[in-house]
Amino acid sequence: MAAEIVNPRSDSDKGTQSAESAAGEPFDPAFALHRGGKMAIQATVPVRDRDDLSLAYTPGVAKVCTAIAEQPELVHDYTWKSQVVAVVTDGTAVLGLGDIGPEASLPVMEGKAILFKQFGGVDAVPIALATTDTDEIVDTIVRLAPSFGGVNLEDISAPRCFDIERRLQERLDIPVFHDDQHGTAVVTLAALRNAAKLTGRGLGELRAVISGAGAAGVAIAKFLLEAGLGDVAVADRKGVVSRDREDLTPVKRELAELTNKAGISGTLESALAGADVFIGVSGGTVAEEAVASMAPGAFVFAMANPNPEVHPDVAHKYAAVVATGRSDYPNQINNVLAFPGIFAGALQVRAARITEGMKIAAANALADVVGDQLAADYVIPSPFDERVAPAVTAAVAAAARAEGVARR
Repeated sequence: MAAEIVNPRSDSDKGTQSAESAAGEPFDPAFALHRGGKMAIQATVPVRDRDDLSLAYTPGVAKVCTAIAEQPELVHDYTWKSQVVAVVTDGTAVLGLGDIGPEASLPVMEGKAILFKQFGGVDAVPIALATTDTDEIVDTIVRLAPSFGGVNLEDISAPRCFDIERRLQERLDIPVFHDDQHGTAVVTLAALRNAAKLTGRGLGELRAVISGAGAAGVAIAKFLLEAGLGDVAVADRKGVVSRDREDLTPVKRELAELTNKAGISGTLESALAGADVFIGVSGGTVAEEAVASMAPGAFVFAMANPNPEVHPDVAHKYAAVVATGRSDYPNQINNVLAFPGIFAGALQVRAARITEGMKIAAANALADVVGDQLAADYVIPSPFDERVAPAVTAAVAAAARAEGVARR
């Protein structure tokens, strides 16, 4: 059951909103909802009298502190560490807004935190850092880590995000997860598995083309290959990432070595000829002629928001399955289907990291939620399906135990 979100605003706040509206200013529900922030800290124990105070704070707290000092692992049992995640950003790649800075990114981080609670029962704390220096970000998070059971990196631009995640996981013994990469990849794999199942194919039979070689595009490509996809080509603004290009960054050079077995070069549109899958994580518009050139029974996952790379009306002319990143069309590829349950499962077993096997387990569990209801307009469940988080949580916890990264 999803946790209830309680609105902490006072009646006086609501009165101010009403007064502003009555004064003739246009009422905007987005600003009204965000007034005062979207979250608050709430105590889980009462402090009603002197006895409660002496247990919650001094002198009782000293006993617990001493015990943790002697046995550091007890911090998981006697503090919130084992159930709280830091949601950390530098504000350089926020939603579709780009580099808007740490203050402007804070509403998004608050939103992410309440999604953790609503859909996974996981407490989360938004942290916006006033630096874009990779070393400073890594060092800051390492210093903050004793307070948290996991770190969710959010809206940090590529290619720095890859290095930050790698370095943090090397230095920390708690899960570090860049959701823009891995959450997107998990949900994409789940939808692709079900689309393939619906059309009687296996992943190994499919050739995909990904538009976008940023954080999401790179992670999706690697993850789909890890899961058994036949082949995938990734295109950036200059065309298909291929070994014959001399303008590739180190990240794209590595990607060229892993992908594009067919040796395709040229434009995104030329790569789509005969392709089985289009995955859009870049924005822009793909010409209808290129979509029409895809293989019969193709899948179009156009996930840019608010404007998909291929409009669903166009995609449905040629594709067997169509998905977007929008909530007003069927088959929404939404990260909230993945990250709450993934962290809930990792925290449940005190996993030291989130492995590829744990992510694949999450994708399989998510795909299985659809079950016998599988249809062209239902290859991925709704974020509001209450079966999602428990299924993903259980699968991730089991995978962590099987892979030896669980500590309980």
